[in-house]
Amino acid sequence: MEQFNPFSLVGKQILVTGASSGIGKGIALACAKMGATVIITGRNVERLNETLSLMSEGDHKAISADLTKAEDIDRLVSELPKLDGLVQCAGVGSRVPCKQISKDDIAHVMQPNMEAPILLQTALLSKKKINKASSIVYIASRAYQSPSMGNAVYSASKGAIVAYAKCLALELASRQIRVNCICPGMVWTDLITNDVDKETLEGAQLRYPLKRFGTTDDVANLAIYLPSDASGWMTGSCVDISGGGEGVLV
Repeated sequence: MEQFNPFSLVGKQILVTGASSGIGKGIALACAKMGATVIITGRNVERLNETLSLMSEGDHKAISADLTKAEDIDRLVSELPKLDGLVQCAGVGSRVPCKQISKDDIAHVMQPNMEAPILLQTALLSKKKINKASSIVYIASRAYQSPSMGNAVYSASKGAIVAYAKCLALELASRQIRVNCICPGMVWTDLITNDVDKETLEGAQLRYPLKRFGTTDDVANLAIYLPSDASGWMTGSCVDISGGGEGVLV
């Protein structure tokens, strides 16, 4: 008797962006373990190939691309099969006090965090690369509604993606395409350790009810639910995963 598993991704083609490290890497590995055929993309070829080497058996593929470049988006989309799932994880972090924010600071964060995923989505839809009844997932952040010092531009970029995803969910509902966001709290990745010293972070995580920051596996285990058939009646939602730390970042 075949075992019932509503979270199975067998037979699904899923694209994961930002898969060379951090949350994107964790989600790519988890999707592969659940049986999906995974296409991964990122800017760092060496780290992207490392992710590919760690993936479970299957016809997985790595395509290097800088999604802030229009020609790279076009090339990536042209090489893709029709997709049953898309998880957009690519992005950067940056901490700049409000009184010091420059035009370059805005572009540095908004281009990869907001502009690139939106333009990739436009290209995928215009080239009819998203199958009916597919699932689209954006990795946003609790930062969009939990302010912290120096985090204004990053928080704004994630708030923009949440708003965009909710509009996209309405527009694609007629094709049964689901669009949702995951909003993690603080997760142990280079995104936070590059900006804040480890001692400060270790102290800050004790303010979370579960007394720790998240791991990439924590987010990946949630992320595999959304491309699965188990989430068939879920769209336009933003799912928090924050160890109970509502309103708490650093």
